[in-house]
Amino acid sequence: KKKKPKLLNKFDKTIKAELDAAEKLRKKGKVEEALRAFEALVNQYPQSPRARYGKAQSEDDLAEKMRSNEMLQQAINTYDEVVSLPNVPSDLIKLSLKREADRQQFLGRMRGSLVTLQKLVQLFPGETSFKNDLGVGYLLIGDNSNAKKVYEEVLSLAPNDGFAKVHYGFILKAENKIAESIPYLQEGLESGDPGTDDGRFYFHLGDALQRMGDKEAYKWYELGYQRGHFASVWQRSLYNVKGLKAQPWWTAKETGYTELVKSLEKNWKLIRDEGLAVMDKKRSLFLPEDENLREKGDWSQFTLWQQGRKNENACKSVPKTCALLERFPEATGCRRGQIKYSIMHPGTHVWPHTGPTNCRLRMHLGLVIPKEGCRIRCAQENRDWEEGKVLIFDDSFEHEVWQDAESYRLIFIVDVWHPELTAQQRRTLPAI
Repeated sequence: KKKKPKLLNKFDKTIKAELDAAEKLRKKGKVEEALRAFEALVNQYPQSPRARYGKAQSEDDLAEKMRSNEMLQQAINTYDEVVSLPNVPSDLIKLSLKREADRQQFLGRMRGSLVTLQKLVQLFPGETSFKNDLGVGYLLIGDNSNAKKVYEEVLSLAPNDGFAKVHYGFILKAENKIAESIPYLQEGLESGDPGTDDGRFYFHLGDALQRMGDKEAYKWYELGYQRGHFASVWQRSLYNVKGLKAQPWWTAKETGYTELVKSLEKNWKLIRDEGLAVMDKKRSLFLPEDENLREKGDWSQFTLWQQGRKNENACKSVPKTCALLERFPEATGCRRGQIKYSIMHPGTHVWPHTGPTNCRLRMHLGLVIPKEGCRIRCAQENRDWEEGKVLIFDDSFEHEVWQDAESYRLIFIVDVWHPELTAQQRRTLPAI
């Protein structure tokens, strides 16, 4: 049974009735009144840690009610003041610092949050949960190597800590230590510990197993689907809008973007020729695929639009292609997609993978397609590219590519907003 935290020091016990009265207002949702009550107590008893904590909580509640970042910053400062007072019960220090770190993260102050978490770990070195939070703090600023050290430390103290295991496995997977990552991800998920039931861990465990050729992958995808993390076993994107029509392959008519498809197919030679001219330059503008999706081979891309932003420099090299696309905001304004040329050389295999979001559809226009040896699978159906023809699929479904031809394959990729998204959603969805 969880012990109730001890929040009152000796002095605070003598003013317990006043503290309880103010807290009662806060619990009833009378936020402004509670804040006034706690402020009066802080003025009267500046050394009272519990009064100061109540003030911080009331500011926190008010920030949420007013949707005010300024008020939230005030709450963060007050949580910090609690800890600097004399004779603060350790449970109150823990609650104040934990909430301070959480609210700093909410405001995007990741480095400030990290300092707060480091303070917690220094004050309570025996508590693995604080170390686990510190590991997450490092991951949030992209410092995987320090996060890794933290989780190694946790696992040396608590070898069965499921939270540390899934995060450690996640880091190993990011380092491309595929086989090593599997037992940590699997055992961490099987532990059922708080914080382990997260779609990313099912996603990466399944992906790691797939790359090792292990059919167990689909068992974990199925479980991730049952837990509500994936839309289906095949559609495993994690940044989704609920209720959008979901199918692997689409026709131009189904998308409603028939004008765009006609324009791409009508002008395919122009798009191809500008792409070939860029390819032929000594200083290649094509950059190798960098998302670790290739099992083997050579695959490069030349990006014209990214997250709804035009790459002006790139467009100088292919001006007619870019001018052609400017007429289609469903593509150029798709902040969850890209527009790019993609060249793949013989002997390339792209692992089965899923895109990050169900908010886009992906068009592939065939530009230079060898007679045989190139194919794409989306969910359970294979298709071939044709020169001058557009294929449309939903890349939030699992897809895989093989290039076993005698010569290179060049296609043009255009991402578009999912047709069922409203104008408001297109404007407000965060970029990916």
